Amino acid sequence: MAHTPHELAEEFPDHKDKLHTLKTADPHFARLADEYHEVNRTIHRSETGVEPLADLTEEEFRKRRLHLKDEIAAILQRS
Repeated sequence: MAHTPHELAEEFPDHKDKLHTLKTADPHFARLADEYHEVNRTIHRSETGVEPLADLTEEEFRKRRLHLKDEIAAILQRS
């Protein structure tokens, strides 16, 4: 299993400037990005053994991260 953090700037390298602009200008986008960061951090800490989670719990966090990433991608596409 990869223990690579999935930071938004790495997930959307062509949209780094747009990510920053939207985080500062759009409160909804900022909340999505913050939640993505928290969920992603939780998954990464579990993967690296810092704060292990039960398998089903980690799977739920992964699903939530994917859902947030899809929402973020849709907003980036529209803007």
